[in-house]
Amino acid sequence: MKRRNLIKGLATIIPAMALSKSIAATNYFLDPAGSKEFAKIPFSPTWESLEKYVVPQWYKDAKFGIWAHWGPQCEPERGDWYARGMYEEGSDQYKYHVEKYGHPSEFGFKDVINKWKAEKWDPDYLVGLYKKAGAQYFVALANHHDNMDLYDSKYQEWNSVNMGPKKDLMAGWAKAAKKYKLPLGVSVHASHAWSWMETAQRADKHGPKAGIPYDGKVKAEDGKGKWWDGKDPQDLYAQNHPLSKDSENNSAIHAQWSWENGVAEPTKEYIEKFYNRTIDLIDKYNPELVYFDDTVLPLWPISDAGLRIAAHLYNKSVKKNGKVTAVVNGKILNEQQRKCMIWDIERGQSNKIEPYTWQTDTCIGAWHYDRRIFDNHHYKSAKTVIHTLLDVVSKNGNLLLNIPLRGDGSIDSDELAVVEEIGEWMKINSEAIYATKPWKVFGEGPAIENVAPLSGPGFNEGKGKPFDSKDVRFTAKGNDLYATVLGWPEDGKVNIKSLAKGSSLNTKAIKKVTLLGTGTTSDFQQTADGLTIKVPGVESKLSYALVFKIS
Repeated sequence: MKRRNLIKGLATIIPAMALSKSIAATNYFLDPAGSKEFAKIPFSPTWESLEKYVVPQWYKDAKFGIWAHWGPQCEPERGDWYARGMYEEGSDQYKYHVEKYGHPSEFGFKDVINKWKAEKWDPDYLVGLYKKAGAQYFVALANHHDNMDLYDSKYQEWNSVNMGPKKDLMAGWAKAAKKYKLPLGVSVHASHAWSWMETAQRADKHGPKAGIPYDGKVKAEDGKGKWWDGKDPQDLYAQNHPLSKDSENNSAIHAQWSWENGVAEPTKEYIEKFYNRTIDLIDKYNPELVYFDDTVLPLWPISDAGLRIAAHLYNKSVKKNGKVTAVVNGKILNEQQRKCMIWDIERGQSNKIEPYTWQTDTCIGAWHYDRRIFDNHHYKSAKTVIHTLLDVVSKNGNLLLNIPLRGDGSIDSDELAVVEEIGEWMKINSEAIYATKPWKVFGEGPAIENVAPLSGPGFNEGKGKPFDSKDVRFTAKGNDLYATVLGWPEDGKVNIKSLAKGSSLNTKAIKKVTLLGTGTTSDFQQTADGLTIKVPGVESKLSYALVFKIS
């Protein structure tokens, strides 16, 4: 994951004629098993068929999930996109790699995988911790753009059972999720390895190693006598192909994320291998949620592989449960596509109540573990996480929060403190989160006037005015309204303008106000200026989000 400045208009519907020509040209449209398979079951791999999708109630009620975005790129503990950045001459990650491991012509990402042992990974402890923090679903990384499968993969030899930890990581996560009764999600990112790993084809342009190719094009026969003897690095790197247009420009990949603008188009064999790997993942571990780090769906629109995967997941769910209980997340969706799956916004939030359930995914630090964030104490605070959660839920969304794990699989002390504080707040206030619905308006206050627009797949997080005690977010459940004040008021009083006497938003007299965690508050007054409440007690470490239950 990384900021992607994608071109304007990705969310528009691609004309059917142009799409059919694109797919027909590459001959990817039919499922390998034959189109008759899809004719007998509820969902076929078309947008028209997937429009029958209904968001499962468990997901609409859950509101909050925690994600372990953890894999071999966490081993160096140097942040996001390490497997790409280590091959970018002169970059921070390149310099770090040369110093720690050696030159990428001699010690490539395949060798980082061999170093990764995950010796302190304890999925039972971690998932139990996330459950205590209030998570209602858990998501684990199945593979990243580095192309290594973190499960017992039938179709990808480069997997965590054969190499690195030599453990079935997904099986461990799945067992823990089942124990703590959390729906299991898997995140799938490997469709982009084809272009993302192109940096491994390069060579230094300067210095003593100038002109010596990195290891991106090594083959099985090059491994004789080495730890990877008998294994083909091209099954991992997938770099036996010409470079994309402007490949030497490290930023070009962002505009090519939707498989256009000169990206090197993958082969049918690469696409079908990705499809088979993902179906294998779904069938082995039975996830209720599949998150794709893709524009719309993997390999769309050059292939219908993503459509076939979504149809398979939904049909499997219907066969097992009698109805669809599964979720697919994708990015930059048009109106039709938002009916077929769940729109995901990366590191950002919508600025209105959305008609369809949606999700924000974000992280308290870097997506892949970065030791510098811990050393400098720069994680998001529990306060920031709770404010984000309240804002997202008030707009009909869910929050999926990544807690980065160290290379060895452990959680550091700063992260643990954040997770535990989230749990403290949720223990008192979760009734204003779970199973709620948006109210007539999502909120009020000065932050609304300073919102930042979405950029590509998201990335408006933290660009607006910080929340304070004049900002309020609303949720509703049954006959109760929850008004959460996002800060402790200096004078000890809050005034909620949306609940003024005579307001068109609130036509009934307010009879009862309760501050969650303290009991009934009788000291309130409803006037033409708003509902004024005197906050009982004194400010505490959790007073950055005060939930008033209004009847």
